[in-house]
Amino acid sequence: MTSTETIPSLDGRRFRMVSSTTSAVDPDSPSIFEYFERDGAIWGGYEGDTVTFGKFVGTRTGDSIWVSFVHVLRADGSVVTGDGESSLELTEDGGIRLVERYEMHGLPQLSVCEEIVA
Repeated sequence: MTSTETIPSLDGRRFRMVSSTTSAVDPDSPSIFEYFERDGAIWGGYEGDTVTFGKFVGTRTGDSIWVSFVHVLRADGSVVTGDGESSLELTEDGGIRLVERYEMHGLPQLSVCEEIVA
């Protein structure tokens, strides 16, 4: 960690989507994200209730990350691209929460993902 980071590395951590302004989140099969981090770079993939698969890549500065993403929608097979910034927070149980702000369909969006703690 650098001196500006208070949240541990995201490397190898998995997250589940808990809320999104883009779509309703299925609590029984939410989108699951897997993150990797090294030398200031962030990358990973995701799949779940609304997407067949997606990939992202970006950077981390302190306790925020910026990523570009692409995914395929489960509903109609269309490809969606975008970018956004996430704030990293610690949860009460010691996990990590991602508060994601991005633009999709020309409108600002907000999603929240929480670490899957074993």
